[in-house]
Order: sequence, then structure tokens, then C-alpha cells
Amino acid sequence: MFIRTESFSQYIRQYPVVTTLITINVVIFLLTLLPVIGDRVFVAGLGANYLIEQGEYWRLVTPMFLHAGFMHLLFNMFSLFIFGPELEKVSGKARFLTVYFLSGIFGCIATFFVYDSNFTHVGASGAIFGIFGAFGALVYYTKRMLPQLRQIILPIIGLGVVMTFIGPNINAAAHIAGLIVGFLIGLSFFHPKRIISWRKPKAVPKR
Repeated sequence: MFIRTESFSQYIRQYPVVTTLITINVVIFLLTLLPVIGDRVFVAGLGANYLIEQGEYWRLVTPMFLHAGFMHLLFNMFSLFIFGPELEKVSGKARFLTVYFLSGIFGCIATFFVYDSNFTHVGASGAIFGIFGAFGALVYYTKRMLPQLRQIILPIIGLGVVMTFIGPNINAAAHIAGLIVGFLIGLSFFHPKRIISWRKPKAVPKR
């Protein structure tokens, strides 16, 4: 289910939202590597609680597009590359973006309220955990119909939560908030009645 077999061109065509998000994150990371301008870009978007307290509310969004090093970027973008396409395909572009952005934003909001003024953070992990949460909601509704999804997603969620609390320098508030928000949004999006309404054929206007 999560094995990517598409060619590069097929992947871009079939999953434009995921492709765009990966591209934006990579481009911004490359910008942060440039002399002078790189530091300015990073500092301008850094999730710094003390600056949010002063009214710089864009920092509740911009940290989602910044990463603290290549491995940080690689881990998050690889997760998006593998798991994002299935959610984009199942939910549609607009709903996928809703899960991604709201999970990421609420992850930043949780970070602001949980940690002290000196706390700073970057990374798309809250949004990535939102994707896992949305899949968790899909598992909740499908249960026996998609056993393969359940066998893959539940261990990944469990492992992700465990690593959140035992790994170094991990923003636990963003991870857990993103996971919960993604799950709650998924409960709404993937409710059986709503899915049926998606699939109803649209009436053809008479001429």
C-alpha cells in the first residue's frame, strides 16, 4: 500500500499536493544554506515562543517549512513522500491540505502553550503526525475492511509516539497535537456517511 512504484513523472502527476509540499520544503532548506540570506530566512521563520508572545504570529505557521539540518529534512520529507500520496488519493487535494496544515499549525500552537518563552523549534513533524492521525481515523472506520492498513499504520503510530518521548531534541507537543488533530479531522472526513456523499454521482443538467 505504501510502496511507491510510480516513475518520477507519474508521481508528480498523480500527487501534485505532496510533490509541491516536498518541493517547497527542499527549496527553503537550500535557501537556508546560502551565505547571509540563509540565516535571515531561518531566523525569520523560526518558531520562537518569545517572539510569538510579542505578536509575530506567522511563526505559528512558518516553522513547518524549516528544518534543522539535512537529516531532519530527509526524515520528514521521506515520511511525506511515502505516506502522503495515499492520503491525498483517498481524501482529495483540499482535504489533504486541511489535514496537513491544521495539524502543523496546531502543533505549533501546542508548542507555544506547553513550553516556556525560550523554546524554539522548526520542522514539519506536526503535519506529518497529522497524516498518521488521519490514517488512524480511517483505520477506526474501516477496521476489518482494510486489515493491511491497520497492520502498517498502528505500529507506525505506536513507534512514532514512543520515539517522541525517548529521542533527543524532539518537540513532543507538536507531535502529539498533530496526531490528535489529524485523527479528529479524519474522523470528520472519513465518516461513512460523508464518504458516501463524496461518491454520489453528480446530477447532469438538462438541456
